[in-house]
Amino acid sequence: MPPPSSDWSERSRDLSQLLARAGTGDRAAFATLYERSSAHLFAVVLRICRDKAQAEDILQEVYVNVWRAASGFDAAQSQPLTWLTSIARNRAIDSLRRAQTQPQFQTSSISDDEDSDVYDATADDNPGPLELLSRAADARALSNCMQDLSAPQRQSVALAFYDGLSHAEVADKMGEPLGTVKSWVRRALMSLKACLERASERDNASAGKGA
Repeated sequence: MPPPSSDWSERSRDLSQLLARAGTGDRAAFATLYERSSAHLFAVVLRICRDKAQAEDILQEVYVNVWRAASGFDAAQSQPLTWLTSIARNRAIDSLRRAQTQPQFQTSSISDDEDSDVYDATADDNPGPLELLSRAADARALSNCMQDLSAPQRQSVALAFYDGLSHAEVADKMGEPLGTVKSWVRRALMSLKACLERASERDNASAGKGA
């Protein structure tokens, strides 16, 4: 991949480098990319589908696509956030088409400038699913928390976040309705979040006693 343009902002150069590393299979770089771009992309998706729960589902699929396509990002063709935004928009519009509805865009004079954070202001502050999993630095803690899930929840999360399948692909592989799979994934992520937060609190408490 060509090096980023010298007149790009620091943010653009940073995202470009993260994409390049993610394209080689660097999961840590991908987690950082998610943290630094997900607020913007969530707001972009939300402006199209206008439903928060649906936008969260679409955002998960967006980052599955990004993980798969990161190696194909060409800095000579577009800036990283422009490329990411294009994927998010296309995925959101495709989702609406599948639901046989028409995309409804919010009229705005605001430009999608590469360095603009205006979308971030409307984004959800809660950690997203990929961020949640990336926070589990302790593999043992994550493994223990996964054991608390039901078998279908474990399988659906593993297929979605470790095998990189979309919700529709997970539903097809498991032979279950799409709505059921989405419910399993959402509930599993909520359970994992609570479990990992408890584990983190225990670790912090232990560290405090040992200080």
